[in-house]
Amino acid sequence: MNLRLKLRDKPLSPPQILAFGFITIITLGTVLLMLPISRTVPLSWLDAFFTATSAVTVTGLIVVDTGTAFTTFGQTILMILIQIGGLGFLTFAVMSILFLGKKIRLKERILMQEALNQNSMGGIVRLIRSLFYFAISMELIATALLSIRWIPEYGISKGLFISLFHAVSSFNNAGFSLFNDSLSQYAADPLINIVITLLFVSGGIGFTVIYELMHKKKWRTWTLHTKIMLIGTFLINIFAILSFFILEMNNPHTIGAMPLNEQLWGSFFQGLTPRTAGFNSLDYGDMNNSTLMLTIFLMFIGAGSASTASGIKVTTLIIIILAVFAYLRGRNQVFAFRQRIETEVVIRSLSIIVISFFIVFVAIFMLSVTEDLPMMAVVFEAFSAFGTVGLSVGITDQLSSIGKPIIMFLMFIGRVGPLTIAFSLARSKPPHISYPKGEIFTG
Repeated sequence: MNLRLKLRDKPLSPPQILAFGFITIITLGTVLLMLPISRTVPLSWLDAFFTATSAVTVTGLIVVDTGTAFTTFGQTILMILIQIGGLGFLTFAVMSILFLGKKIRLKERILMQEALNQNSMGGIVRLIRSLFYFAISMELIATALLSIRWIPEYGISKGLFISLFHAVSSFNNAGFSLFNDSLSQYAADPLINIVITLLFVSGGIGFTVIYELMHKKKWRTWTLHTKIMLIGTFLINIFAILSFFILEMNNPHTIGAMPLNEQLWGSFFQGLTPRTAGFNSLDYGDMNNSTLMLTIFLMFIGAGSASTASGIKVTTLIIIILAVFAYLRGRNQVFAFRQRIETEVVIRSLSIIVISFFIVFVAIFMLSVTEDLPMMAVVFEAFSAFGTVGLSVGITDQLSSIGKPIIMFLMFIGRVGPLTIAFSLARSKPPHISYPKGEIFTG
C-alpha cells in the first residue's frame, strides 16, 4: 500500500515515460521475433533482443541477415517496429485516440511536446496529424516508385513487399535491407539512389521543419530553427559528398575503378547515408581510414531534431560553432540571421555534445577490453550505434555476449537522447541560494 501511494505521489516524468515506452516496445518486439513463425534459423534471445533494439531505435545494425533469417511475417514485425520507432510510439497513441474520436488530454500533449522537442504545446496535435499523414504518403509514393525496379525482378507480391520494406526503412532512417549487401548492387542505379536518399533526407530533416515548409512558403516567415537546419543540412551534405569523392576516387576497392558517372552516384549516396540512414552502396570494409574518420564525424552529427534520425543533431553543432565565433569576436551573445540565441540553448547544446561524447568514449573503452577486434572497427561501430546509423565494417555479428549489450545500450541512448536519459534519472531542484563569483583560468 505504501509503495502504491509513493508511486502516485511521484508519477513518472515525460522523459521516464518515453524511455520506458521504448523499452516496452523493444521487449514486445523481441518476443515476437522469437516466435517460430517469425524466423527461419535458430535465434538466441540475445540476438533477438539486439535485432528488436536495432529496429525500434531505427539503427540497422544486424547480427543475422534480415532477408534470410526472418520469414515474411518476421520481416513485417521488423517493419512495424521500425515505423513505431521512427515516428514515435506516442504518435501512434495520439493517432489512435483521434481515430476513436476522443480528445487529447493535457498529459498526452505534454508527452508529445517532450517527444518532439517543442517549446510549447500550441498546435502539437495538428503537427502530429500532419506529419503522420506526410510520412505515410511519402512511404506509399516511394513504394510505387521502387516497385518500378523491383516488381520486374521479383514479381508483383515480393517486389511490392521489398519496395514497401525499403520505403519504411528509408523514411525512418533505419537502414534495414532485405538484401545481404544492402544496396551495393544498385550503386549506380539513379532511381534507387534518388528515391532512397529523398526518403531518408526528408525523414531526417525534422518534423517541425517539414511542417513549416508545408505551411509557410517564404523564407522570412520561417523560424530560426528551420533556417539553420536547412542551411546546415545543405552545407554538410555538400561537404560530405565532395569529401567522399576526393578521398575514395583513387581507391580501386570502392569507386576508383568505376566510370565517372558511377563514381558520382556512389559519392552522392555514401556522402548522405552517414547522416543516420544506414544504407550503403559500397563496402565500408574496403574504404580508406580517412573516409572512415569522415563517416564517424558525420554519424556523430546526425540529422535534425524531432526527426527519425539521431546523433547530436545539426542545429546543436551549428549553435556551438556560432558560439565559438561569437567568443572569438569578443561578443557575449550569439546571433544568427539577426536573431539572438538564448544562453540556455547554447549551454544545452554544449551539454548534449559533452554527454554524448563521454558516453561513446566509455563504451569504446569497454569494447576495447571485451572485444578482440581492430580498434578502428570498434570505434566505427560505437559511433554508428550511438548515431543510430547502422553502418558497419562487418564486425557486428562478431561481437561477444558482452559487446552486444554495450552496442544495444548505445543504440537506445542515441535514439531516446542523452539529455532525456539524464533528465529521467536526475532529481533536479531549482537552487534556493546564490554563490559569489570565482575565478578559473582556462586554455
